[in-house]
Amino acid sequence: MPKVLVLYYSSYGHMEQMADAVADGARRAGADVDIRRVPETAPPEVVAAAHFKTDTAHPVIEGPQALEGYDAIVVGSPTRFGRMSSQMASFWDTAGGLWAKGALNGKVGAAFTSTATQHGGQETTLFSIITNLLHFGLTIVGLDYGYPGQQGVKEVHGSSPYGATTIADGDGSRQPSQIDLDGARYQGRRVAEVAAKLFG
Repeated sequence: MPKVLVLYYSSYGHMEQMADAVADGARRAGADVDIRRVPETAPPEVVAAAHFKTDTAHPVIEGPQALEGYDAIVVGSPTRFGRMSSQMASFWDTAGGLWAKGALNGKVGAAFTSTATQHGGQETTLFSIITNLLHFGLTIVGLDYGYPGQQGVKEVHGSSPYGATTIADGDGSRQPSQIDLDGARYQGRRVAEVAAKLFG
């Protein structure tokens, strides 16, 4: 049974919902899954003024050393000007010791994200996460076209071949749709399946 970590940052809860869906897909494929958040780095007054969602069932990750205990790591971050959030980047910036000793080499990695708009930088954000994961030696699993929900234009939806996504709207009012959540579940399942093949 592969061990999968779903590691995310969420300001308003959209990425939290996507993280739950990724984890659900991985669990359905037989994986042992943990969901963790990265620490908040914004000052408390900014968090309060921006009305960030601070109530969650998921604990903060114990530190970068915890990554070593997993066969697969699925990373989710909202888009910040076309790249991962500073909170997620800051966490990975503390993991240089793992990189130096190759502790994550050969593990499975994947990415998921959200944006306010349909063309708000989803794919560049996914690649900013994927680039980090490749530097740490992970083997990347995307959201392949075995998930048919990412095709078609009859309704607004996320999803990209590079990872599961959702669209929040500028005021955060749009919640992840069934298509978005199912894409996250599909990607979680694929991660678990690949990890099972690699680690038995």
